[in-house]
Order: sequence, then C-alpha cells, then structure tokens
Amino acid sequence: MQSSILPTYKRSNLSFVKGKGSYLITKNGKKYLDFASGLAVNSLGHCNSELIKVLNNQSKKMWHISNAFQIPEQEELAKKLVKLTFADKVFFCNSGAESVEAAIKIARAYHQIKEKKNKFKIITIKGSFHGRTLATISASGQKKMIDGFKPLLDGFVQVEFGDHESIEKAVDNKTAAIMVEPILGEGGIKIIPNQCLEGLRKLCNKKKILLIFDEVQCGIGRTGKFFSYQWSKIEPDILATAKGMGGGFPIGACLVTDKVSKGMKFGSHGSTFGGNPLACSVAKRVIEIISEKKFLNDLNQKATFFVNKLEAIKNTYNHLIEEIRGRGFLLGIKIKINNSIFIEKLRNNGLLSVGANENIIRILPPLNVTNKDLKIALKIIEKTCIDINSKK
Repeated sequence: MQSSILPTYKRSNLSFVKGKGSYLITKNGKKYLDFASGLAVNSLGHCNSELIKVLNNQSKKMWHISNAFQIPEQEELAKKLVKLTFADKVFFCNSGAESVEAAIKIARAYHQIKEKKNKFKIITIKGSFHGRTLATISASGQKKMIDGFKPLLDGFVQVEFGDHESIEKAVDNKTAAIMVEPILGEGGIKIIPNQCLEGLRKLCNKKKILLIFDEVQCGIGRTGKFFSYQWSKIEPDILATAKGMGGGFPIGACLVTDKVSKGMKFGSHGSTFGGNPLACSVAKRVIEIISEKKFLNDLNQKATFFVNKLEAIKNTYNHLIEEIRGRGFLLGIKIKINNSIFIEKLRNNGLLSVGANENIIRILPPLNVTNKDLKIALKIIEKTCIDINSKK
C-alpha cells in the first residue's frame, strides 16, 4: 500500500506498539534494546513513570496558552536552566533547529542593534549538523543537505575540523560568532578537545565576537555533565539545546547571557508552541532528575564500564572495529565494513542503533540504562562481530 507520508526518511520495516525503559516492543511481542533512543531524545527511556505522572497531572490543568500571558511553568524551567548554567535568559521553542535559529538571530542582533555594527557572519565546522531549516543547513553546508535548496542563506563560513589557523583567518570585520558542537554528533561523534574549546573562547574574546555552542544532541546529561561544555573551563555566550530535554516530549531552548540578550526586544522573535505548560512541566522533571549529582556520577560509572568493554571487543575484532569514540553515552563505533550492514545485523540480533558520518555507528542508550541492559548490549555487539566473521 502506498504511504501518504512524504518520503523524506529511509525507514526500516520495523514498527513498534509500545516501549518500556530501554526496550521497544513490536506487535508480535518481540523486544528490541533501544540504543538509538529516538536520536538521543528518550533520555530517561520509554514511558518513564516519573514523566508520565507529571504529564498526566499537567494535562488535567492546562496544555497550551499563548506567550501573550504569564506562564509559571515556563518561568520555573527557565530558572532551573539559569541556575545550572552560564545563562541569564532562556528562549523556549520546540526543536533543536529552532533553538539554533534563535541562537543565530540573537548573535546577529547583538552586534547589529546593541553594538551598532554590521556583523552577521558565523563560522562553523565542516561536517557539523545544526538542523534542517534553510538557515541551519546553510550553517552546516553539507552537500547532501543543501542540494536542491539553493540559494543558501548568506553569512556562513565553514572551516575544517581541528584547523585553528583557518578559523582565526576566517574571522573578519563582518564576523558575528563562531558556532560549534562540542561533540559533533551526525558528523561522526568527534570531540572538540577542551584546550580547543578554550582556544575558541580566547579567540572570540580577542576579536570581540560571540561563541555559540550547539548542544542539541550532546547536552542534557548525554556526556556525563549536564552540558558538554562543562567538561572544559570555559563558557559560551549562547547555547542551543533540545532532544533529551523533554525526555521524548518536544521542547527546545536557547540559553544566553544578559549582555548578549540585549539585542532581542519585543517582537524580535517568537514561537506559538514554545514554552507551553505541558512541555515545560515534563522538561522540568527531566532536568531535575538528570542534573542530580548522583545521577550523573552513576551515568559516568556505567559509561566507563561500557566503553572499557567496547574497547576490549574492538581489540578482539580489530579487523571489523577501528575506533571507539565519544564521551558518556554519546558514543560512536567506527566500523571497517559498511556501517549500514553492521547496524542491520545489530538490529537482527535485537539491538537498535543509528549511523553517522565517517562510517560511525552511534550508541545512544537512555541515560538511566541499567548495567544489566548494558551487558546485554555488549553481548549483542560481540555476537554481531562473530556472525560477520562466520560468513566470511
């Protein structure tokens, strides 16, 4: 039967009727260990009882109200994010792309309105992923995303990953900001080292431009800190986040300092659904759980155990696995065969994962995954290596 859905996704034939914890379950009752987590969205697993309770309670009071009115749930969530981070102000939206769009507008407004300077260019990293709107594909500049959608939005300059000299040379009198993912997700789980982030901060200070972090995928506890930048000694001026923030409920946010927010006035930006009571109530509980010191300590202990075991598997099957990348539970396995083949075989063995550039398999378990489920995943990964070996 022909689908009525626009064919913009390459979907597997799998379909699920329910989820619980780290598992998804088909109509026939077959269970799959979900280490894709809706692309790092289901941060506390499927049908988390705490989130269901909050969602049910709020749904009986109020779902949506216009931002023309005061929204206490939004204020409470903003205060929590401000307390946990560098930020003084928060803008709420519905997705990662929207949060990055807000970051771009805030950066341009800061220079053009507050500083009275026509600075609009933003420097980004080749291979990065910032979303699928016209502005965010212009920021990423990836051929596979921009083909068919030109002309692109002007004002974005891409430089090679790790080429600090090129970044510095790219800064001119029209540059407004440098925007990076502290860990490139779609780009191949590539960590920007702390000293490089610190170098970017110094460069931005020197050139009087802004530093924007896109933590849509690597934020909200995914790397073992509440935000990934917190592994370093520096802070950005603007930060975009989403994905795991709502634990599966759509919400995004753009965080900014007081100084940099001054260019945003009444009417300069908005969102119909952004910051509605339902989304903010769920996100508030997600953040309360994930930001707890014990939760993050447990996450890091489990992640260290898991990565050590993955390294052992890599050493045994180094003809199949080239490298283990990432931090916390934002992990990548670089495969020497086509990653789509390996992903399919993992799926056949009961483990769901997702690919990324540079022939990477992304491993994104729920942040509250159990040690038992991590051990099951390791067995499936090793079994998949054995299965591939046996067919050679």
